[in-house]
Amino acid sequence: MTGLLEIKQHLKVFYSRYDIYLIPAMKFLLAFFAFLFINGQIGFMERAASPAVTLLLALLCSFLPVNMIAVFGGILVCAHAFALSLETLAVVAGVLFVMYAVYFRVAPGHGYILVLTPMAFFLKIPHVMPLVLGLLGGPVCAVPLACGTVCYYLMYYMKNNEKLLSSSEAEKMSERLMYLVENVLNNKNMLLTILVFAVTLTIVYAIRRLSMDYSWYVAICAGAVINVVLFLIGGLLLKASVSIGGVVLGTLAGILIALLVEFFVRSVDYSRTEYTQFEDDEYYYYVKAVPKMSIALADKKVKRINSRRKTTRRKH
Repeated sequence: MTGLLEIKQHLKVFYSRYDIYLIPAMKFLLAFFAFLFINGQIGFMERAASPAVTLLLALLCSFLPVNMIAVFGGILVCAHAFALSLETLAVVAGVLFVMYAVYFRVAPGHGYILVLTPMAFFLKIPHVMPLVLGLLGGPVCAVPLACGTVCYYLMYYMKNNEKLLSSSEAEKMSERLMYLVENVLNNKNMLLTILVFAVTLTIVYAIRRLSMDYSWYVAICAGAVINVVLFLIGGLLLKASVSIGGVVLGTLAGILIALLVEFFVRSVDYSRTEYTQFEDDEYYYYVKAVPKMSIALADKKVKRINSRRKTTRRKH
């Protein structure tokens, strides 16, 4: 534990010293990998999927707000949809427009969630998101989480139905439109995922705000159980194809990452909890103080000692 606390303190010191360089670097990496994932999944337009375009957009995003990563990602998705067909572009652009309108109206300060959610789906660990966001955010985070889920399912169906969506037969135009609308707006798996993630996130948030001991650990465990149970029940009620093994394994991965986040963000020592109370003219105050785990880093000073050799000359 002492070693982990030292690593945590070193990271905090390092970040406080070099945050002016680290923040643009992190935004660059986030944008670069987000665009790589998009191009890797639906890279239908070769020019838009070229490494030069990906690198240029990522460099541009490193100096812009995080929301611009989501905006450029949406434009990139629309470019690849255009490479399939105009009908695909119309449906994708319409869905993204409505989604971004809701996002920028309700939760404009959480662009990183909108970007990270599709990436978590591609990495097969989407169940990490509601657990971690319940610890670090609040119920408003459910909006960008839902928007990111919609983005993933849009790209998923574009990837798996390339032949149908790119067909040039005129009689299949209405079929393409109906297929896209049906899978985007009436997709049971997507709707179930959005609902379960929102409920899980809210429960984790509500429990971790309680004043009881180990509230964050209880919130993580409760959220994990609720996540699995709701997917099981929802899959049966909606008759959706839910991979139970994938849900369980993804939730376990979410627990591990959430515990890691808890350590680096909070990590308190409940054994040294203190209680106090005081009053003023209008109120009585009852305070519970739980100290954070911390360790003082050794202040190492290196002293350089230059030894000079004195040479004596003998006179003959």
